[in-house]
This record gives sequence, C-alpha cells and structure tokens, in this order.
Amino acid sequence: MAKIPFKAARVAAGLTQQELADKMGISRETVNGWETGKRIIRAPYLYLFCQITGFSEDDIILPELTT
Repeated sequence: MAKIPFKAARVAAGLTQQELADKMGISRETVNGWETGKRIIRAPYLYLFCQITGFSEDDIILPELTT
C-alpha cells in the first residue's frame, strides 16, 4: 500500500476533524495541528488514529513539524 498523508487518511475514513477529535477524546485544534505539522502526534494517539481509520502506522505519512 502507498503511503498516505495524515489528513488524507482521515478523509478516506469519512471523518471530519471534529468527528475524529471526538472519537479520540481530544480537541479539533489538536487534529488540525497534526495535519498542518504544527503539532507532533504522540505514539499512543497515532495508534488510536490508526485503529479508528483502519490504516497502519506504516501507511501514514506525518507532516514535518513547522515552527
């Protein structure tokens, strides 16, 4: 399977940022930060994200942290 950007994985799972945030117990702003590279996703959240979206950790391309 080809690598897929974090945002594309969320969209492919049919979730809005708010829906994903609700399922993960976090804020929509946190999801947005992950997608824009302003926040780094920690391993437990990446694992949960993958469970929710159906992608593996190896499938996901995470954005680089921007300052």
